[in-house]
Amino acid sequence: MNKLLERHPIGTVITFLPLWIFLYFALQPFADAIVSLSGLPPSEQITEAVRFFVFETPKVLLLLTIVVFAVGIVRTYFSPERTRKILGGKSLFVGNVLASMLGIVTPFCSCSAIPLFIGFVETGIPLGVTFSFLVAAPMINEIAVVLLFGLFGWQTALLYVSTGLLIAITSGYVIGRLKVERFVENWVFEVHTTTSALEETVPSFRDRIQSGFEAVKDIVGRVWPYILIGIAVGAGIHGYVPENFMASLMGKSAWWSVPVAVLIGVPLYSNAAGIIPIVHALLEKGASLGTTLAFMMAVIGLSLPETIILRKVLKMPLIFIFVGVVATGIIIVGYVFNFVY
Repeated sequence: MNKLLERHPIGTVITFLPLWIFLYFALQPFADAIVSLSGLPPSEQITEAVRFFVFETPKVLLLLTIVVFAVGIVRTYFSPERTRKILGGKSLFVGNVLASMLGIVTPFCSCSAIPLFIGFVETGIPLGVTFSFLVAAPMINEIAVVLLFGLFGWQTALLYVSTGLLIAITSGYVIGRLKVERFVENWVFEVHTTTSALEETVPSFRDRIQSGFEAVKDIVGRVWPYILIGIAVGAGIHGYVPENFMASLMGKSAWWSVPVAVLIGVPLYSNAAGIIPIVHALLEKGASLGTTLAFMMAVIGLSLPETIILRKVLKMPLIFIFVGVVATGIIIVGYVFNFVY
């Protein structure tokens, strides 16, 4: 298979795309057939939980594969060095907008937080612009978008991307206006990263296709266990948790539900693959959209590992400002959507 991809990446895409389409549209009959053959009694809790798991698992994996492949190609156009060049010399607000949009398509994880942060600071990119990137990159990722699209539809996925961008832009702008450079560790401004004097090699279209396949192998290969765990938990909620219970705990009538959901979500560590199937089940059981969206964004956008790693370049006051500003933005978004929807 690997040799086939290396020799004929474009031909492999043409071959597997019809197969992907066939499998995706055959999911519902497949799930119904599995439940029917299982001999489980209809309309029972265990039956509904099994149906949820059997249908959602392949659906999520198929959607994730196609979107990660596309994003893997897009990312070949945005190396970290090119990203720094795009953001360099921009005014605060324009930089916040550009940084937030680039955060969606640029590779980022907790382990790359420090080198990216140092590179941005050394290039002269304003601190607030850097924070817009740091917020948008983990929060608005391809896994979250594809899972929301597959489970809830394009409207919810668009809502997630729009609110995530708004939080990233606003948070970075506020932090930039606060002039908190004194809370960055002194050694960061003394570091001089080395960049190659040679021009970056421009990948061929064949190389970009290959990068898409490598992204699928890497990302899907790492997150599928979280997907299975998340869908399994979601199936349990779907089949066994009473609707009245979730409505009382995370419904619109509970005014305190949004800040509590954010407070619970901030210290938790999970990725989108594990948390969104649970979000799906919570909404089905009566949890409000705003509260659930706030919980999801807090878990994904304010992960504990990223915060701990950033402590190496940020002093504690700036860590608290960063978490506080982003969390406040998430809470406001939660209340707004509880009011509108």
